[in-house]
Amino acid sequence: MLNRIERILVACNRWLLILLLVAMACIVFANVVLRYTTGDSIVWAEEVARHLMIWVTFLGAGLVLRFGGHVAIDNLHQAVSTRSARWLRTVVAVGIGVFCLVMTYFSVLYVWATRFQTTAATDIPISFIYLAMPMGFLLMFVHLLFIVRGYIADGSYIESGEMDAEAAASL
Repeated sequence: MLNRIERILVACNRWLLILLLVAMACIVFANVVLRYTTGDSIVWAEEVARHLMIWVTFLGAGLVLRFGGHVAIDNLHQAVSTRSARWLRTVVAVGIGVFCLVMTYFSVLYVWATRFQTTAATDIPISFIYLAMPMGFLLMFVHLLFIVRGYIADGSYIESGEMDAEAAASL
């Protein structure tokens, strides 16, 4: 049952990101085409594209964490004994979890504080844009819970045929 929930969560997360990226690309493409063909641009295009990018960033961070794509320094994990490495990975996982929960709490406060402000071009509440923060951090925490056992035990992440985490995280 838990595996099914995890698969549904990952699929929904991916499709939402795909839809947001497609919408952002279409808006930017249409704006560029209109600017060069007619000399006018869509007034709200830049603002909406920026807000979609914010949502993509926060909603995608959990998937990147899940597959080990964030930049990490793992030399110490490899240099110490297996037991010490597990302890060190436990500290890292707990630190990430606490960070996600604290950021979720404070970003909810931030969303609440901005509930009466609106954007310039579209006049939508800024709190709708900033809602990406608590949702993203909470989603990252959920993804962390799904991978934490394997990460602590042997430092592994979820395997993906679509993404090479080592290449994504290397500088």
